[in-house]
Amino acid sequence: MSKIIPKLIATTLGAGYFPVGPGTMGALVGAVIVWLFGIYNVFNFAFYELNALLIILIIIFGLLGVWSTNQLESEWGKDPGKIVMDETVGIWITCLFVPMTISTLIAAFILFRIFDIWKPLGIKKFEALKGGVGVMMDDVVAGIYSNIVLQIIVFYGLI
Repeated sequence: MSKIIPKLIATTLGAGYFPVGPGTMGALVGAVIVWLFGIYNVFNFAFYELNALLIILIIIFGLLGVWSTNQLESEWGKDPGKIVMDETVGIWITCLFVPMTISTLIAAFILFRIFDIWKPLGIKKFEALKGGVGVMMDDVVAGIYSNIVLQIIVFYGLI
């Protein structure tokens, strides 16, 4: 069976093949999607519509990320760097319910990468979950923590 579809999904349309910082590239692709729909507003989405779209994308691509990772684990091993759908979903979680501006998107990107790379506050424990769930969940939690910090920053007008 061909693994083209799982590879396209897991690598976020090939971003995971980037030779330097593939995780950063996966998050960058997710940020560009938020920029297109939230800031550039290709379809003239209202705030609640953008958040509904992000929730739908998070659910669909979160599940597809688990599935595609499980399909590729025997070939690529456990949590290889080229699987970056988890970073894409993580940045979308970071951007939920935040007014999207260039400043908030940049802050979201930086915060998410910090939480994703350093894995503080128990994030690392989620990697121990089996298969695609473990690959996705540490970035889901990093996205949640990043979102909380970003919400505080926005609430106090620091951006």
